Amino acid sequence: MSFIIAFNNFMWGGVLAVILLGTGLLYTITLKVPQIRCAKHIAASLKSTLRSDDGSVSGFAALCGAVGGQVGTGSLVGVASALVAGGPGALFWMWITAVFGMVLSFSEATLGQLFHEKDKNGNFYGGAPYYMTKGLGCRPLAIAYALTTVFAIGICIAMLQNNSIAASVIGVADIPAWLPGIIVTAVAAVIILGGVKRITDAASLIVPFMAVGYLAITVIIVVTHITEVPAMFETILQSAFSMEAAGGGAVGYTIKEAVRNGVARGLFSNDAGNGAAAFMHASAKVLHPANQGFSAMFGTFLTTIVICTCTGFAILLTGGLGTGQDGVNLVQLAFADILGAFGSYFVVLVTFLFCFTTLLADLFYGEVGIRYLFKGKGDSVNGVVRGYQVLALILVMVGAVLPLTTLWNLVDFSVAFLVFFNV
Repeated sequence: MSFIIAFNNFMWGGVLAVILLGTGLLYTITLKVPQIRCAKHIAASLKSTLRSDDGSVSGFAALCGAVGGQVGTGSLVGVASALVAGGPGALFWMWITAVFGMVLSFSEATLGQLFHEKDKNGNFYGGAPYYMTKGLGCRPLAIAYALTTVFAIGICIAMLQNNSIAASVIGVADIPAWLPGIIVTAVAAVIILGGVKRITDAASLIVPFMAVGYLAITVIIVVTHITEVPAMFETILQSAFSMEAAGGGAVGYTIKEAVRNGVARGLFSNDAGNGAAAFMHASAKVLHPANQGFSAMFGTFLTTIVICTCTGFAILLTGGLGTGQDGVNLVQLAFADILGAFGSYFVVLVTFLFCFTTLLADLFYGEVGIRYLFKGKGDSVNGVVRGYQVLALILVMVGAVLPLTTLWNLVDFSVAFLVFFNV
């Protein structure tokens, strides 16, 4: 594990930050700042993809599925862990990652649409392995990416989702972590075994409700602490650029920790750059590939700029940072500060909704990776997919009782390869 920790610090502390932010800046300049210039197209694309007339996956459903895959652990546990390890400045670097990540998300989703394929049941499958093969003509790279996807997203990140749900439940109830772990796994099995249409339908029902509800509660927290907001922003900016661990109001964090954790958790919250969301966006049937690209930009904005900011503000304004709490329990502490016991139970509900939709997306991403690896094997690929789903669900159940730090180290290690292969 020491090797993995050293590798993660090296990759996320410098190499991947340069790759992600540098490529995002290059795309932003090349495409003439589409984050701002194409705002009206984003709204139009969302409206035009609300439904599909032939019963296939609509662009809006795919967006909800992708956002459901983005707003889980990253928006709650990821933000809390980033602030604990990197200080308030980590939130600033999450914002920067999201701004440049929006154009990366646009590119990935558009390419996912351009190079997707339809199976005999009328379902579309696509994503990074497909545009690496058809666009770059580089199947070895595509195979490496697909294998990593199965392990990183289809197993490790999926395990982290169940761990977060279980942690939130045992934070308010005196029960063993394995019990909610089993229940969540069973419900996930019913949906995931029903295919991509069932996944996107479930996400379309859950995602809008959970995003609006979470935003409303965090607005209450900000309003009740409105006089502390200016000082909070000052602390965030000082911490984001502090060169020394003490002094300058950076409360003991340096720019190295802020960048390392802000970029890593920012990416984890929105998938921009690792290519994962392209799997879900490629499943939609839309008028033009760029329509889904614009939707993907909105998804990145929503997950990090809006939802992650809500979590970060709640933690910083309520003084939860520095109490020794981490992960979802730190979020529960922040919400309980203003809402009492209801706050802790509300976080349990939000964690379940956020992480459950992400869990569904993660298992689907693993399935697409398997389908790519065994493409051309006829109906036998369905048997391999079913085998993966059973194994993944078992490991997801195990993930409920593993230490949080162990899962984060595995996630950072494996996702580093995804970003390197994709960007």
